[in-house]
Amino acid sequence: MLKQKHRFHGYGSLKRVYSVSQHIRGQYISLRYAKRPPNKNYRIAVVVAKKVNKSAVVRNRIRRRIYEILRQTNLKDSHDYIFTVYSDQTAELPSAELKTQIEQLLENV
Repeated sequence: MLKQKHRFHGYGSLKRVYSVSQHIRGQYISLRYAKRPPNKNYRIAVVVAKKVNKSAVVRNRIRRRIYEILRQTNLKDSHDYIFTVYSDQTAELPSAELKTQIEQLLENV
């Protein structure tokens, strides 16, 4: 799991990112990112809607896999990242392929 300082707190912070962010769409995951004031830590959120899979167990598994990959990567400070999963195939992807999908999204930031 991510450290407390790298998580979003409250709905208002996500709302700000959605309103001012730039958007990159991948094959299974999309990324919204926005700049933060200098000297601030990056923040990450992973959104998996019920539309992807009705089972909370599957949605949480997808979320945990993505958080673990992001925890091991080096991200730019002073950015907010929101990863939105829109395909249920993400649950069955091999971790190496999921990692390359996420890294491709982060390269464009």
